This record gives sequence, C-alpha cells and structure tokens, in this order.
Amino acid sequence: MAVKEITETQLDQSLLDEVEKKAHTKVSSCFQCLKCSSGCPLSREMDYLPAQIIRMINLGLREEVLKSRTIWVCASCETCTTRCPNDIDIAHVMDTLRELSLRAGVAEEEENLRRFHEAFLSAIKTWGRVHEIEMIGKYKLKTRTFMEDRDIGMKMFKRGKIKLLPEPIKGRKAVRKIFKNTR
Repeated sequence: MAVKEITETQLDQSLLDEVEKKAHTKVSSCFQCLKCSSGCPLSREMDYLPAQIIRMINLGLREEVLKSRTIWVCASCETCTTRCPNDIDIAHVMDTLRELSLRAGVAEEEENLRRFHEAFLSAIKTWGRVHEIEMIGKYKLKTRTFMEDRDIGMKMFKRGKIKLLPEPIKGRKAVRKIFKNTR
C-alpha cells in the first residue's frame, strides 16, 4: 500500500463524535493492537484493514473512510468486535459508516457492493431475515449481472441452501419498527 500524505484540510474532527454517537461505542479507545484486523476473514478483499479504518476515524479522514471499499466488504460477522480488548463494536461502526456513506452520497464508487447491501436490507425489512432468492433477484436486477454466479447458485439451490419460499420470523413487526425508527 502506498504511503499517502494527509493535509490538515482533509481532517474532519466531527467524524469521531458522529461515529461514536451513532454506533454507541468508544472508537477513541482503540490502541491499534490489530486483533480486529488479524481475525477478519475478509481483510484480503479490503482496501484498508479494520484497524486502519478505526485509526482514520480518529484522525478525521471522513472522505477516505466513507469512500473506502472496506466498509462495504465487511460482512458484519463480528469477529473483529469479539476480538477487541477495548470492547469497540467495530461491526456496528462499519454499519454506521455505510449509513453515513449512503447519506453523504459518496457510496457510488462501490456501486455493486452498495446494491448488495440495499438488497440485503430490503429482504431483512420484508421478512425479518434474509430470503436468498428475493435478495439475489433484487441484486441481479440492479446490477444486470443475471448470468454471473449461476453455477454456484444452482449448486446451492440443489443442496437446499436457497429456499423458494421465505421463512418469516416471529417479530417481523418489531423489525419493521426498527427500520422505521432509523430513518
């Protein structure tokens, strides 16, 4: 990774306050032990490691953080969160950053990742959990990549990993209320 010089005009000190308030976690307590990054199963797909994103938040590099591929690649598996010795909820920080990126209109550089995120949230909002066929359909319609991944999709369908009909959960109204309250 190339070394990049940071100018004072790039720094946005309000980013740390905004992320800590929205994510309800103390990002400023990170002492860069890198446990989050060393345990992340998707770090090879990211442009910055989770620890680097946390450092960039503390420095106030709003534009670089909100445009990063890392916040969209994060699967919110919470490995980073469980490994953090300072109880920083890094997975929730990544969720918060995705939301800030969408609201700021800077998520366009990772358009397909954003579209996947939207399809995923749409399925959760409707069924209270992911309904894979619906989510994949919405994603494919948005990206126009209909034949991409068809081989693996058929294998998953034959093995029963992708269900035709949704399996709604109890408490769907509560999930919808959560979505309504986050607007």
